[in-house]
Amino acid sequence: MWIGFDLGGTKMLAVAYDADFQVVARERRKTSESAGAANVERLIETVHLCVAAARKESPGFELRGIGLGCPGPIDVMRGVLIAAPNLGWKDLALQDRLHQEFACAVSLVNDVDAGLFGEARRGAAQGSHSTLGVFPGTGIGGAFIENGRIYTGARRTAVEIGHLPVQTDGPLCGCGRRGCLEAIASRLAIAAAAAQAAYRGDAPYLAGHFGTDLRKIRSRALRESIENGDQVVEDIVRHAARTVGRSIGGVINLLAPDRVVLGGGLVEALPELYLGEVRSGAEGQVMSSYAGTYEVVIAQLGDDAAVLGAAAWVKERSE
Repeated sequence: MWIGFDLGGTKMLAVAYDADFQVVARERRKTSESAGAANVERLIETVHLCVAAARKESPGFELRGIGLGCPGPIDVMRGVLIAAPNLGWKDLALQDRLHQEFACAVSLVNDVDAGLFGEARRGAAQGSHSTLGVFPGTGIGGAFIENGRIYTGARRTAVEIGHLPVQTDGPLCGCGRRGCLEAIASRLAIAAAAAQAAYRGDAPYLAGHFGTDLRKIRSRALRESIENGDQVVEDIVRHAARTVGRSIGGVINLLAPDRVVLGGGLVEALPELYLGEVRSGAEGQVMSSYAGTYEVVIAQLGDDAAVLGAAAWVKERSE
């Protein structure tokens, strides 16, 4: 049996699957606010808890592999997470660490690669020849699947759409560069702009119910703020989504996907608003020869996309 693990900037989710990829057990925990080694130990503990729960539900549970979806570029040959700025990790040999701990097959995969692979198996990317995935969250991740295979380079994972340069000398990004899409249009960037608006008195509902603490201004807070009349917050989200759409349009010009899948908590919280702005931004950027050759849709599997995809990926690579 297999475990898929989704490692996010704010949460960890482990899910155990049987041979038919039916869920046996799941374990969800918050990511520690302390960057570094503390989260490695929390990750391992979460897997142990999930394995224990699976064995309780299914006494014959035998762990065959762990697929770990990670937020950042990966050295696919060595199984090393090169950088996860939002977790404070760099050059972390997670594959070896987990193999030593659990004595089973382990595969590291970028978290958006995993999410899109899950959507290709059972969700919004089924039946597509080539699919671009874009998942805005704490950062902005991208992935590309063609003919059922995750696209990577020879040594590195690919399609880091969040680090496309979109503004010369723009805000500092977690990667150390300036003006990346992620620094301008991620949920974290949106929250920072919304917090400033709340502080200025321009977003009274947000200020009164969530304050200006970025840790509290999550996707639900943004949705409620917009629903309750904070027009400036809606403008911030729309602008960010259009910016993401323009970047997607540029990638369509490069890779010609027939489908684009949008996922993540921000998209789930504001699906119509976000989807509409992304479509508009993309349509304004794609070359005329690509107009009408693609569709933009919302992911269907939610949190289960990345864990399912990670588990399916390690199974595929180990058989």
